[in-house]
Amino acid sequence: MTERLAKNTFYLTLASVGQKVIAFVYFLFLARVMMPDLTGQYFLAVSITVIFTVVADMGITPVVIREIAKTPERAKEHLQHAVALKIPLILMAMVGATLTGAALGYDVSLQRLIMFASLILGLDAIHLLFYGVLRGYQALKYESIGIFLGMATTGTLGGLVLWLSPSLPFLIAALLMGSVVNVMVSGTKIVRLLGWGALRPRWRRSELLWIMRTALPFALASIFVKVYSYIDTIFISKFLDTTAVGIYSIAYKFTYAFQFLPLAFVAALYPGMSAVVGKDPAALKRIFNKAIWYMALLSAPIVFGLWAVAPEVVLLAGAEYATSAIVLQTLVFVLLPIFLDFPIGSLLNAADRQITKTAIMGVTMVINVSLNWMLIPQIGVLGAAYAALASFIFMFLAGLYFVRSIIPTFSLRAFLGPVSLIYLSGGIMTIAVVLLKPIVGWMAVIPIGAIVYIAALWLTQSVGKEDFVQIKALFKRV
Repeated sequence: MTERLAKNTFYLTLASVGQKVIAFVYFLFLARVMMPDLTGQYFLAVSITVIFTVVADMGITPVVIREIAKTPERAKEHLQHAVALKIPLILMAMVGATLTGAALGYDVSLQRLIMFASLILGLDAIHLLFYGVLRGYQALKYESIGIFLGMATTGTLGGLVLWLSPSLPFLIAALLMGSVVNVMVSGTKIVRLLGWGALRPRWRRSELLWIMRTALPFALASIFVKVYSYIDTIFISKFLDTTAVGIYSIAYKFTYAFQFLPLAFVAALYPGMSAVVGKDPAALKRIFNKAIWYMALLSAPIVFGLWAVAPEVVLLAGAEYATSAIVLQTLVFVLLPIFLDFPIGSLLNAADRQITKTAIMGVTMVINVSLNWMLIPQIGVLGAAYAALASFIFMFLAGLYFVRSIIPTFSLRAFLGPVSLIYLSGGIMTIAVVLLKPIVGWMAVIPIGAIVYIAALWLTQSVGKEDFVQIKALFKRV
């Protein structure tokens, strides 16, 4: 790992951890004050606008990142063309989000909330592009500062709103101010780097058409991700009510709060895979197997630990959310296939199999939407958790199927052996936590569970002394 990549990974990981911690604590406070129905309205309004962020970008930012990394001397020109495309797309996305609220028949107050939240959508699309330019220059420090300060602003202002005068419009305004901070941080650096002229749209038809064609695969992938990540919220709101959305939001937040953890590993993994794919099959296999091992090692304590303390942790949001415990105990298992799919996705992309990965994500979206449509009316909020689990298991297995086409010597048995032992260690930890929780309390049992997990890894020979040394060295480098 180069020194620059290590620093970039460190900055972004540190900022992401800080941002996620603030966001998680803030949402728990919000849920506790606003109660399930109003929390559900807030979560629904934000979810709908997040879906339409895809329309506001349409895969343009990844193209900008790649092209500026290749030809930094043309950065100003690339940004000008991207701005020209982004302006109408942002307007379309804001109108689309607003019209979706009306088309779904939500009450007037919720429609207005979605309309207000669409302003956040527009600002987020702007700073996403600006940070994309900076990523092209490998200047991730500014993005790290921006995302942390943005979330700190939202958390501070939103906390004051909740403390002094709880109101959904004011909470959306707090979220809006966080986006304003991100635009200011990213925009200031862009102007210093490229000048004000870089923000002036350039309408060269050939360039615009090329960007649109190049961005299409990225756009499709983003659409698939956003739909299967947030469509469950819309189905719950229509088949059930916003109170059910509030109950589901707690399980959702607890589950996906940990999804950022593999990103530091993937940031280091992808360049390594790209360097050896097609050149050194043995090295590629070794990197891939080790990455799978890391992901299993990381996901097991999170999944099995959260399952064991779910009835207690959901009460942090208030007694009104007690029924979300069973949802969390089901939904949290999506992290097992999601974490394992990170190395698979990196492998497919490194081997220039982006179309394969995009197709898998498309089918995953269809499965997710179909199961949500069938299960939520039958078994309620729990149906959304089952739909997510089934669709992510498919995504992981479908990607795993194509691994052998890239690594011919890949062995499924060699893959299952280490992963199974790690999950067995997680199961041993779960038994210990469940047995000791009534005696020492759920908070005190968490560090005990961590010790049991490490001991179980050692006893099952899932890790050895060399592995501990490598893990320690990895964190030192990052």
